[in-house]
Amino acid sequence: MSAPHNSSATRHGSRAVVLGAGMAGMLAASVLARHVEEVVIVDRDRMPDGARPRKGLPQARHAHLLMSGGARVVDALLPGTLERWLHAGARRMPLTAGLVVMGPQGWFPRVPGTQFFLSCTRDLLDLVVREQVLALPGVVLRDGTEALALLGDTGRVTGVRIREEGAHAVEELGADLVVDASGRGSQAAHRLTDLGLPVVHEETVDSGLVYATRVFRAPPGTERFPVVSVQSDPRSRRPGQGATMLPIEGGRWLVTVSGTRGGEPSRSAEEFEPFTRALRDPLIADLIDRAEPLTDVHITRSTVNRRRFFERLPAWPEGFVALGDAVATYNPVYGQGMSVAAQSAAALRDALREGGVDSPGLARGVQRSVARVTGGAWDLATGEDINYPGAIGKRPPAAARLLRGYFQRMMWAATGDPLVLRALMDVMTLSAPMTHLVRPSVALGVARGPGSRAQKGPSITVAELALCGLGPR
Repeated sequence: MSAPHNSSATRHGSRAVVLGAGMAGMLAASVLARHVEEVVIVDRDRMPDGARPRKGLPQARHAHLLMSGGARVVDALLPGTLERWLHAGARRMPLTAGLVVMGPQGWFPRVPGTQFFLSCTRDLLDLVVREQVLALPGVVLRDGTEALALLGDTGRVTGVRIREEGAHAVEELGADLVVDASGRGSQAAHRLTDLGLPVVHEETVDSGLVYATRVFRAPPGTERFPVVSVQSDPRSRRPGQGATMLPIEGGRWLVTVSGTRGGEPSRSAEEFEPFTRALRDPLIADLIDRAEPLTDVHITRSTVNRRRFFERLPAWPEGFVALGDAVATYNPVYGQGMSVAAQSAAALRDALREGGVDSPGLARGVQRSVARVTGGAWDLATGEDINYPGAIGKRPPAAARLLRGYFQRMMWAATGDPLVLRALMDVMTLSAPMTHLVRPSVALGVARGPGSRAQKGPSITVAELALCGLGPR
């Protein structure tokens, strides 16, 4: 069930407007519903019935992983969500026991741990959250409606100017707080400039990555099959190519392949399986060789890492917050975007516990908290992506390069040291801060390396291979 609505915290006639009905927007709305009388969610798309794609989220067709660090936060914001996801067909995959992965430095062993991720379609993740949020008192969805501009001035945002699809009339929607969670295409930076604020500093790192995805019917008996992933090695100086196979709801496998400049996958169905066979290991190609394709190949090129440094503006208007992909977008291969969005919504929740939506300084405080949440994931993603051939973006400073060297050695040590592997999973799932990686016991394991315990090949079992008609490797 959804968390109770706390009407005692609301002010009569108070309103918040959330731009964007995706994961970040819905989670922000769930927080705001406990502090204002009305929350209006505005999105240009018409929301689909059921777990189906929508026009404004084309990347949803590809592999999405909600890490435990994000899933736990969502479940705290909307109690019961994790159970609802699982009931709807998502799988809770333990790390690394439920994962067969070839990392940049070799195969990881499958060991028990406390972290996990959810394996299902992005559409299912969104649907379960959307249904719960829209059931909260005072929450209104204005889908098929475009946000045109912010209202207000450099000191305070007072609402948004909107227009419904097919209408000529423009409506001004007043608000005590506006949250921009409108995703990769957010116009927040430009709209703040239109109000008279300085230009927002922006950085991008573009590895040129292209995603291609196809869905297959899973073989009978594979309901408990692990996630399988073959990752690229940025040290090779060759285009980065990889693939991930997710068991998803409905007895299906979703396979996403990816490649950076010079090694991009194509839209051709005939080239999909050969692409997977040419990777560093052909395991995924072997698994899908006899599987029945259920879809065409869908392709996406919008994978640029982009960060807008709103927190650096010398002044910040009251009544406005940006979060989720409106602040930072990441190469989806790292699986951290939704978890960062959830933790950003939690930062909004924590700030509202101290004061109302119109409290002086609240918006700026939230924006700084969102920046802190964003920073670790940004450093991890861009520190890797900038190393691929043809990558475009600012080279990291010397300290960041030193950190990357340590991280790469950690990936190598994790192929044989369970303690190092668990620490790596703690950070990668956003369940622990980056400082977790340099604890004395972890640093000792990184220095020592994997030794003779290093995983020599794929950790997939003979029984799992047999389910796919394959013999031992």
